Amino acid sequence: MAGYTTVFGSLDNYEKGRVIIVDDDPKAYVFSNIFEVASMSKPYEKVAVGKNLEYVLETIRCEGTSEWRVTPHDEFALVMDGTVVVELLDPSGQLVDPDANGSIGLDGEPAGTRMGRITASRGHQALLPAGKCYRFHCDAVGVILLQTIEGPDTIYRWAEICQTEA
Repeated sequence: MAGYTTVFGSLDNYEKGRVIIVDDDPKAYVFSNIFEVASMSKPYEKVAVGKNLEYVLETIRCEGTSEWRVTPHDEFALVMDGTVVVELLDPSGQLVDPDANGSIGLDGEPAGTRMGRITASRGHQALLPAGKCYRFHCDAVGVILLQTIEGPDTIYRWAEICQTEA
C-alpha cells in the first residue's frame, strides 16, 4: 500500500497544483491552488475557485480590515492561512433581500447590536449567519475559503487560475 503525506500549504509556502492523469486514484486529482489565487488577488476580492450550480467556493485574501457585508443566507468561512478576526453585527433593520444571492458590501458602519467576535486561525471555520453583518480583519495576511452562493461580487478568473495542460 502506497503511503501519502498531506502537506498543508500557506500563502508563503505552497506548491502550484497540477492535474496528473493516473488510474483514477482520486487522491491524485487537484483543484485550483487557493494560495496561488490569493497571492494574485487584491485584499477582500471574492475569487471563485470552485462552482456547483449556484454554489461557489471563493478564495479571499485577508489583509487589513474589510468592508462590512451582509448575507441573505448562511456562509461558511474556513481560514486556510493566518489569523482572521470576524466581527458580527445584528443590523437594526433588514439590509438585504432574503431571496438574494451572495453577500453584499455595505457603505460605512451599519447600525445594530454587536454580536461578538470570532478569532479563527488556520483550519478554523466560522459561520456567517443569514441576515447578519460581518467584516474580517487580519493584522498580517491571511487566506479564507468562503462557501457561499454566487453573488454580485463573485469574480471569475477561470482562464487565469485553472490549469489547461497536464
